Amino acid sequence: MNKFILAPSLLSADFSDLAGAVRLIEQNHASVVHIDVMDGHFVPQITYGQPVVKSIRPLTKLPFDVHLMVDCPENQVDSFAASGADWITFHFESTVHIHRLLCRIRELGKKAGIAIVPSTPVSALSEVLPFVDLVLVMTVNPGFGGQKIIPSCVEKIAALVRIREERGLSYKISVDGGVNNQTVGSIVTAGADIIISGSAFFKGEFKWE
Repeated sequence: MNKFILAPSLLSADFSDLAGAVRLIEQNHASVVHIDVMDGHFVPQITYGQPVVKSIRPLTKLPFDVHLMVDCPENQVDSFAASGADWITFHFESTVHIHRLLCRIRELGKKAGIAIVPSTPVSALSEVLPFVDLVLVMTVNPGFGGQKIIPSCVEKIAALVRIREERGLSYKISVDGGVNNQTVGSIVTAGADIIISGSAFFKGEFKWE
């Protein structure tokens, strides 16, 4: 299996012990902490915001990958950057001025990511790919942990690999949704660089070494 970066998602952690969750991530030699921010509008649930990110920032030196599943993310990136985010990813479907927002994230000294839900084709990203550091492929419909992967979404990973090579780009490809021991092989084979695991990781069911 090709090497990849593991980014466990705090969405599936015990919210009453986030410090313990961060320790578990470090103990399992993961490289990134993935933080799913939900606003109750773009997705049905509400999770946590800037104060939580700020409060756990001193607990680890691992980079924070903040995934904004929110409407109008342009209103949030500055404050999440100030709260300790290292990577900030927002959804293609959540705002109009995508290029402007990607540039703003980079101006803040952060890595800029763009995410797509299962119904959005890779082709929609054509104009903005030169301005992203990360493309997040959602392989489930965002908003809830523990869902089963939508197999057709794996094809998007290979498509993004081809585009990256053809256009000489350098973005990383991240995958989120339904990652477990049964699905990780096909995801990594397709070319994913970063694997996000929530439920399987925190249940101790995901083995990747």
